[in-house]
Amino acid sequence: MLVKTVPIRSDERQGTSCSVTCERCGASVLAVKFSTQHTSVQWTGAAVRTCTEFSVAAALGRPSALVMGCSSLRDSIDAAVKDGRLGVSPP
Repeated sequence: MLVKTVPIRSDERQGTSCSVTCERCGASVLAVKFSTQHTSVQWTGAAVRTCTEFSVAAALGRPSALVMGCSSLRDSIDAAVKDGRLGVSPP
């Protein structure tokens, strides 16, 4: 599992990112949880190309920048938190 600390901005706290793989399509992203509601996801080009939901949007002519996210990846991130693989960064 890839884990690294990434600086967010000098006026914000730092979070520990964790590699999370989508259980549906296998796309792998880096995720940081700042609270139960706030998640930061770092997508790579490979993850966007692998993601089923992004592929559907691309087939419909929607650029990836206009895709709000992937519900399957959200479920995988939630499972990683529940299983203790992705922690919520302390304030």
